[in-house]
Amino acid sequence: MRRLVYYIATTLDGFIAGPDGADPTGPNGFWPIPDDYLQHIVTEYPETLPAPARAALSVTAEGTRFDTVLEGRRTYEIGLAAGITDAYPHLRHLVFSRTLSESPDPAVELVADDPVAKVRELKQEDGKDIWLIGGAELANTLYAEIDQLILKVGSLTIGAGIPLLSRNATFEPRRWELTDHTALKSGALFLTYTSITDKTPTN
Repeated sequence: MRRLVYYIATTLDGFIAGPDGADPTGPNGFWPIPDDYLQHIVTEYPETLPAPARAALSVTAEGTRFDTVLEGRRTYEIGLAAGITDAYPHLRHLVFSRTLSESPDPAVELVADDPVAKVRELKQEDGKDIWLIGGAELANTLYAEIDQLILKVGSLTIGAGIPLLSRNATFEPRRWELTDHTALKSGALFLTYTSITDKTPTN
């Protein structure tokens, strides 16, 4: 069965974006992109680079981890604001939204139905793992369905912002096993955690 993987960059204090929700790596962003951090992504996760970055870096590798990317409307609209209607044309691209009436790009699938039901359906299909890019609200909705976390931990703190699992997350402890890790000289960490919590409902 395919896994749902929340592959996301986070600060040391657990934030994936600043209070305004804007792209922290954008032109006015606060997130440093050291050379070794970028090279690690190119080598290990090439399919997670958006199309403009792949073109600029001459990256053509298909990647071995993901063939599908999921994101919420707010995250998708960050790309739209930059004039990019499909940042991941090399992946099957689904956007969850109940307010967008029509997809801005024919290759981007809009999903207005229950995200949990859709993810369970996707997991039953053949293919590689499913990448959950965000945002935090969608990650919170899909919390129980996340099978693996891959955290790109930047060597910075910001004090306030958008947390990993939204400001509206409820208390629901889960256990995770550290199954891979890479520490870069720049200070960034790539941490892979696989769920070891029994997600079967109990009476």
